[in-house]
Amino acid sequence: MFGITGGLVLLAAVLHASWNALLHGNRDRALSMTWMSIAIAAVATAVIPQVPLPSAAAWPYIVASGLVHNAYNLALIQSYKRGDLGQAYPIARGTSPLLVALGAALFAGERLDPLHAFGVLLVSAGIVALALQRSHTTRAGIAIALVTGATIALYTVIDGIGVRHTDGQPIAYTAWMFVFYWAMPAWFIATRGIRALWAPVRANPASIGASIGGGLLSIAAYGIVIWALQSDAMSGVSALRETSVVFAVLIGRVALKETVSAMRWVACSVVTVGAICLGV
Repeated sequence: MFGITGGLVLLAAVLHASWNALLHGNRDRALSMTWMSIAIAAVATAVIPQVPLPSAAAWPYIVASGLVHNAYNLALIQSYKRGDLGQAYPIARGTSPLLVALGAALFAGERLDPLHAFGVLLVSAGIVALALQRSHTTRAGIAIALVTGATIALYTVIDGIGVRHTDGQPIAYTAWMFVFYWAMPAWFIATRGIRALWAPVRANPASIGASIGGGLLSIAAYGIVIWALQSDAMSGVSALRETSVVFAVLIGRVALKETVSAMRWVACSVVTVGAICLGV
């Protein structure tokens, strides 16, 4: 899978890790996710008039994916609220490639050869190992992690099938799917009021700017993934994308001066070997 497609998916992983790093310091995760969603939906809305309409066959997938993405956003917010995101989110990212492989086999008839299947297993095992090295594991944290992982896998399989019905229009598919992100600010305003959305713009503009920047990185990252899903195995694309967890460790070590244990380096190495297997 390496080459242009694999390189771009790895770039998407770096972008994904980067927007997570940008949001790392914001305590109000619902507010951050909402401003990310506003940035994503605004860009999508601006792109729509510039691209052709997706084919009729793609619309059920666009609608389903948009709804599942919003479910993912809400599940991720719950992961943040649990206070154990360092475990729960990597577990979600690690389990999703395995669920994608199952979904792709059931609904798209995809089959991996033994080496690539081994690569998916290594990536998933390495990511979960990163999470389990944290000190506190709770049943609630693991449960929300599995729910989040299921939503990641579900929208990946939906998009993997849906983008193949667009007659070569992945940008149009991506834009229309991301329009559904307007649901997040609507939900936020309904639950906390419009003042809670706008007051932080003046009180803490740097934090809101980081959220908007994270949204722009996110739309670029997942746009690349949807483009790759047109022709490559969903489980392989998913596994390469989830190497973002490793890039997050590297960013934490280099940029944030976080301590990385020997066992975390071993887990990162397992993920790297898995990514290499996917690229052979």
